[in-house]
Amino acid sequence: GSLFDGIGGFPLAGMLSGVKPIWASEIEPFPVRVTAVRFPNMKHYGDIHSLNGGELEPVAIITFGSPCQNLSLAGARTGLAGEQSSLFFEAVRVIREMREKTNGTYPRWAVWENVPGALSSARGDDFRVVLESLVQIKDAQATVPLPQTGKWLSAGEILGDHYSLAWRIIDAAKGWGVAQRRRRVFAVVD
Repeated sequence: GSLFDGIGGFPLAGMLSGVKPIWASEIEPFPVRVTAVRFPNMKHYGDIHSLNGGELEPVAIITFGSPCQNLSLAGARTGLAGEQSSLFFEAVRVIREMREKTNGTYPRWAVWENVPGALSSARGDDFRVVLESLVQIKDAQATVPLPQTGKWLSAGEILGDHYSLAWRIIDAAKGWGVAQRRRRVFAVVD
């Protein structure tokens, strides 16, 4: 399942890796048309606000690149409190609802993508909230402290009882066939 699907980057990556895209959530008409052509069997559910994860077809992986405008160094830096970037919490809600409905079975994995500015937004606290929100899907009592240095590393991991989370900044210009620098942070939670 792909939330904030855009033009289907995550479903395309999944398909190229042998993973079948089942459904997507996107509100922009042109990207929906693009994915309807690329993935004619993928269901389109529209606005994330109208989704209930417990009513969606359960999937093993939910991917999402939540809106980055408020986390980007190029933006106003209102962070997760901003109108667009706060949609991150809607994705967490959908994942929780699906896990509750399936007794914790689905999704098994969640993959989040965003701009590297997420690591420094709100002096690093926004990234702490992202990590904490993701691990709390499995362990509601889990906490994630800010690093002692006050700065997040470009890669790291969190290991807990029956879950793990890892993040890394990847530049698409280095080995991924993209001509310009396109640095993104990815977090994968199991």
